Amino acid sequence: MCGCNHYETGYFTAFRRIAEEQFDFVIHTGDYIYEDGARAGRVRQHRGGEIFSVVDYRNRYALYKSDPDLMAAHASAPFVVTWDDHEVDNDYAGDRDEHGTPPEVFLVRRAAAYQAYFETMPLRASAVPTGPSMRLHRRLLFGNLIDLNLLDTRQFRSDQGCGGGWVTNCAAAHDTNRTMLGNDQERWLFDNLASARATWTMLGQQVPTFSRDAARFTPAGGRFAMDKWDGYVAARQRLYARLKDTKTPNPVILSGDVHLHYGADLKEDYANPASPTIGIELTNTSASSEGDGSDVAPNWETIRGDNPHIKYHSARRGYIACSVTPTSLRADFRILDRVSIPGAPARTGGSVVVEAGRAGSMRA
Repeated sequence: MCGCNHYETGYFTAFRRIAEEQFDFVIHTGDYIYEDGARAGRVRQHRGGEIFSVVDYRNRYALYKSDPDLMAAHASAPFVVTWDDHEVDNDYAGDRDEHGTPPEVFLVRRAAAYQAYFETMPLRASAVPTGPSMRLHRRLLFGNLIDLNLLDTRQFRSDQGCGGGWVTNCAAAHDTNRTMLGNDQERWLFDNLASARATWTMLGQQVPTFSRDAARFTPAGGRFAMDKWDGYVAARQRLYARLKDTKTPNPVILSGDVHLHYGADLKEDYANPASPTIGIELTNTSASSEGDGSDVAPNWETIRGDNPHIKYHSARRGYIACSVTPTSLRADFRILDRVSIPGAPARTGGSVVVEAGRAGSMRA
């Protein structure tokens, strides 16, 4: 699995390494393109300014898809895709963008972006957009081994609370009326979870559900990343409760967006490390976004002791290689030390293993 491939901030070497591994399929968690205009001083440049029209979006996809490393990855295996924000505009939520553009104006841009996405990505005919609306969520069954639900946490979500970003003690984070998936998609997913029969139940989606700052998370307040599931606590708890109540087989949530590798356990209550573990989450770092990165995030030493549910972390670029059998799942966090130059090798920075029937992950 992979995501977040910013053309300007790094070479797409991660995709060349994905091609060499010859996976059965590749899950892309979003930010396949970036919408911003060219900026001087980067590894390479976008063509033109920020994109708004359907022609702009088509040309941006054409630029990205002309990259030989990305072409090799597509030629090597089928891609299973979902979008995040940059396929339209940074941090957009439903009919709202980050600039306060009137919804009726922003939806014109969203319609253009959705049209280009449908035209250029491997999707079913049933996903054909109608103006600014497009059904992206879908269910893929891989025999009795994997039940994969692809989700859309952008089109139907409530706007970020308290202005977005990292916010302390934002009451909106706990508002039970706020949603990540929208009522119809949430109902569809919850029905699917109740009927799941495969060994592994996977949810492929955009932003992390697990808390990355559990020490400051309390039912009464806390510090929240408002664009992630942390900023939609009630929606997250509904999802976790459904996984628990339906005894969904071996839940594995897949996410991206944050340009960091994480392997984490899903906790019923992140403020209480002893609370039940519901499943695991695998978060892929970026393929190239934000450049070379570093061994760990700058705040890792501060948060690691307060977040024992996080089993693995890296701030390098790369992807996650998963091996799934009826008895276990192994995730190898593949990292590249540099994307500012082409051709870097990939190595395994760490691995986590999950045994079927046992909640939680272990470092391999």
